[in-house]
Amino acid sequence: MYIIDRFEGDYAVIESGDRQTFSLPRILMPTAKEGDVISISVAIDDNETKARQERVKNMMNNFFDE
Repeated sequence: MYIIDRFEGDYAVIESGDRQTFSLPRILMPTAKEGDVISISVAIDDNETKARQERVKNMMNNFFDE
C-alpha cells in the first residue's frame, strides 16, 4: 500500500507500508490529493528495450569502426 503523504513542488512524496518515502512526479497523478492510497505497477517494455539496445550497439560500432 502506498499513500500520498504530501506534495512538494512538482513531486508527490509517497509513503510505503513500512514508512519509507520516495518521490514521484506529480504529473503522473494529476487528480490525486494528500492521503490518497495509490497502487503502483511496473512493466518492462521489451520492444523498446530491444530497440534501445540496437541503437547503442550501432553507436558503438560506428564509434569504434572509425
